Amino acid sequence: MNQREKIKSILNLKGDGSHGTWIGDPVPETLDIYTKELDVEGLEGIQSYFDDDCRLLDVRSCFNDPDRNGIFDFGGGKENSMYSFQLESIETVAQVEALNFPDIKHFDFTGAFNKIDTWRDKAVFTGLWSPFFHDVSDLIGMEEYFVKMYTDPEFAQALTNRVVDFYAEANNLFFTQLGDRADTFFFGNDFGTQIGLLISVDCFKKFMLPGIKRLIGTAKKHNKKVIVHSCGAIREIIPLLIDAGIDGLHPLQAKAAGMDAGSLFKEYGKDIAFMGGVDTQDLLVNATPPQVYDEVMRLREILGNNFIVSPSHEGVLPNIPLDNIKAMYRAVRG
Repeated sequence: MNQREKIKSILNLKGDGSHGTWIGDPVPETLDIYTKELDVEGLEGIQSYFDDDCRLLDVRSCFNDPDRNGIFDFGGGKENSMYSFQLESIETVAQVEALNFPDIKHFDFTGAFNKIDTWRDKAVFTGLWSPFFHDVSDLIGMEEYFVKMYTDPEFAQALTNRVVDFYAEANNLFFTQLGDRADTFFFGNDFGTQIGLLISVDCFKKFMLPGIKRLIGTAKKHNKKVIVHSCGAIREIIPLLIDAGIDGLHPLQAKAAGMDAGSLFKEYGKDIAFMGGVDTQDLLVNATPPQVYDEVMRLREILGNNFIVSPSHEGVLPNIPLDNIKAMYRAVRG
């Protein structure tokens, strides 16, 4: 069984207890430190050093429309970046419908497919990351988005739907062309804080869940497994995600309320695989390598056979010593 087959088996809830590994997506400053210490080149060099099972490829970067500065550039007169709120003057459903949304014809996935073809024996997590919750928050402001869910739910739903429409259509195009090169769709939105959800469960059901279901359905139509990412304390919505059809949950923010490994496995271990769980807020930052090793061994025991060992936040920060990452892998590889 190669690494791709091992991860697919885990997502099918048929893992043999060997467990998978994924280092995540370390930030550039971390990559600079780790590559120098290991004397390797780039993230691929680090993953090869650890014989990592998984690779991540978000194909949003394959979008290239010469008339747009990024996918959701609507010419709002402000820099197209997080918190630009370039649609803050848009107030009606009719205005939403009149917006010039991006066209999926501007995707060229050739480079992505070439990259994926170099990883045929690895588990490749791919597709468009599809952070529609954050995209709408960035376009009109998160506070305004939350308020609109109550004061003008039709508007909030219309804008959310248009963003989801784009991601569903683009992912369908990608998976149609991808074929059997990779097995797993990985996408995410952060719905949790350290102590609870950012929005109510009712708002999640009304404004988020339909889009999540649509994206999952798009991948399932192409026989892909689905891992959903959300940081934070999201325990209240895990049953909804399971009902929506997810195969795996990431990243299991260990220190967030209600996200302890034992109770998660007891309640949901028969339904989904888990990925993450190795605490990045305290353990990997402050513990000794032996302490990291012991904790990973504990997590392996608690979370059962269908577990991919990984940091509890994929964006590994430079305050995490490389020796602790080595200890994490040693607890799986021996």
